[in-house]
Amino acid sequence: MKKLLLPLIAVGVLIAQPAQAEDGAALFKAKNCVACHNVEMKLVGPAFKEVAAKYAGQADATDVLAASIKNGVNGKWGPIPMPPNNVSEEQAKVLANWVLQQQ
Repeated sequence: MKKLLLPLIAVGVLIAQPAQAEDGAALFKAKNCVACHNVEMKLVGPAFKEVAAKYAGQADATDVLAASIKNGVNGKWGPIPMPPNNVSEEQAKVLANWVLQQQ
């Protein structure tokens, strides 16, 4: 049983990595982020490529961005505030990781 369980766990971990990016894209659409954001160009809010560039190299980028997604933010990207979003902590982190990958 142990010999079978370890390979299954390893496969599950490998499969989960790409799924997170897909989950981020799905959340982007499901949580209506798409109403104000675009990957390539600024709409109401900044393009995700701009966001990824701003946070590039910051060790705490995921946590900072996830907090902004969950709690909202005012004044970081201009005069229009981003309201708090109805997401869990985990969903906010998935979205933040996905946004940071949009370089």
